Amino acid sequence: MASWDERFRTGSYPSDPEPSPVLREYVDATAEGRALDVACGTGRNAIFLAEQGYEVDALDQSIEGLRITESTAAARGVDDRINLIQADATQYEYPADRYDLVTISFFRVLDRLSDIKAVLGPDGLLFYQHHLRSEPPATVGPSTDRHRFASNELLRACLDLTVLYYEESTERREEDLSATVELVARNSHGAAQSYPETR
Repeated sequence: MASWDERFRTGSYPSDPEPSPVLREYVDATAEGRALDVACGTGRNAIFLAEQGYEVDALDQSIEGLRITESTAAARGVDDRINLIQADATQYEYPADRYDLVTISFFRVLDRLSDIKAVLGPDGLLFYQHHLRSEPPATVGPSTDRHRFASNELLRACLDLTVLYYEESTERREEDLSATVELVARNSHGAAQSYPETR
């Protein structure tokens, strides 16, 4: 935790990162309600969701990340819709069946994913994005593959949900290579369901 506090304190991690365009697209398909942002960092998803009208629980172990989230939320006038929770996402006692939307960005938490999925109410949405193992090796993100997903690992972990969007991709950023996966899945079951319209 100390290393993340230091990164947030020194500004080596963006203090106001933009949410994913995929999250922006799919949040339109959800009703206003309650959201959980797991490992919220500096508020990438939490602040965006609060601006869309959600009541957001923003969970992170880093007090510095939460302070930045709180400051940015206040500057944007949505601090009354964000509840800050300082806790370790790998140890937190997740409440069952509470949220309409859960977001996780760039935090590997597969060993608790079943508990996190259990917080979704009926038709609740899960958005997850993270770094991937790749060839050639990606240079953006964790320095070792231990904290990256293998190909299709996240997809397999979410097959008990209805997967609405899944993409593994790479992006060249000047001299750096980023490899990421993004998933949107809904807590619903059955052979016949409603799906988002093709845009």
